[in-house]
Amino acid sequence: MRLLSLILAASVVVPVAASAQTPASRTARLDRDLLKMQVVLDRLGFSPGVLDGRPGMSLTAAIKGFQESRGLPLTGKPDAVTMQALRPYWGTEATKTLTLNARVLAGPYLNPIPKGEDEQAKLPGLYYRSPMEKLAEMFHTTPAVLMELNSPQTMLRPGSEVVFPNVLPSSRAYDPERTDEWRATLSSLNVDAVQPEAAKVVVDKSDKVLRVYDKADKLVAQFQVTTGSKHDPLPIGNWTIKGADYNPKFHFNPDLFWDASKDDTKAMLPPGPNGPVGVVWLDLSKDHYGIHGTPEPALIGRTESHGCVRLANWNAARLSVMVKPGTPVVFQE
Repeated sequence: MRLLSLILAASVVVPVAASAQTPASRTARLDRDLLKMQVVLDRLGFSPGVLDGRPGMSLTAAIKGFQESRGLPLTGKPDAVTMQALRPYWGTEATKTLTLNARVLAGPYLNPIPKGEDEQAKLPGLYYRSPMEKLAEMFHTTPAVLMELNSPQTMLRPGSEVVFPNVLPSSRAYDPERTDEWRATLSSLNVDAVQPEAAKVVVDKSDKVLRVYDKADKLVAQFQVTTGSKHDPLPIGNWTIKGADYNPKFHFNPDLFWDASKDDTKAMLPPGPNGPVGVVWLDLSKDHYGIHGTPEPALIGRTESHGCVRLANWNAARLSVMVKPGTPVVFQE
C-alpha cells in the first residue's frame, strides 16, 4: 500500500491535484481555528464549501448565511456577536481520528479517466481515481488538506488511524423509500439524514450562493454554487424542481454545448462521482437545466458552468434530502 504522500504525488497529473492547489492553499497554511469554524458551519447547514482551514470568499459567504439565519449584522466576519451565537455549537471538535477499514477503502477506482466523452461512455463508471480522492470527498475536503492533517508516513490501509474534518452525521436513517445505492451514497458523503424541509430555494447570481428557506421564510441552509457563464447565463426567473435522478448517467449532447467540438458526437456517460453532474441531478422545469454535483468541488464558485447550478457533491446530495418535486426555485441576479 502506498504512503499518503505517494498517493497524492501519483495524482498530480489528474484534476484532483489541480483542484487541491487552489490559490488559498498556495498562499496560506491551514489554520485549525478556521477549520473548526468551517466544520461548525458545515454541520449547521451553512457550507463553506471545501473544508481547508483558510479564509476566503466561501467562508465569508457561509458566515453571512449563518448571520442572516440568526438576525445578526451581515459582516461576514467571526465578530463577537457571531461567536456568541455560535457558542452552543462550539464544543464540536474540528477533527476526528478514525480507524480505516476495508469497506471505506473499497473501490472501484479508475485512474486516469479519459477526457473524451466517447471514451468515457465505454467505461463502467466514472469512479473516484484513488482512495485519497474518495476519503477527501467523504470528509468535505481535499487530498492536500488530508496531507496537512496527517503525517506523510500515514498509510491508507485497514487499521490505520487518520485525522479527518469532523463532519460525521448525527443520523444515517435515510428515507427507506430511496434505493440502497442512493442511501449508501448519502452515507459515504457523510450527509446527515436529519435536514430541514425546503419550502423555497433561491439561487443568487451576485454572490454565488444557493439559499434554502423554510415555510416561515427563514433561511435554514446555504451552499456555495457555480451559476452559469457568459455563454450560458443563469436563466433568471421562477422554476420548480420536477424530480431527482440519483447517481445519474449523463446524456452528452454536443448541440447543447457552445464549446463542443464539431467532431463530438452524442454519448451516454456512466454514473459516478467524477461524472459531469456528480452524484445527483435535480431536474428543473426549465428544459435542459438542473441543480447538480461536480467532479471538482474545490472549483465551485470559481469557474463557470453551462448554465446549470453546480454544487460540491456532498452539498448537492444534502440539498436533495431537503427538496421534493414541486419545490419552487428562484434564480435571481
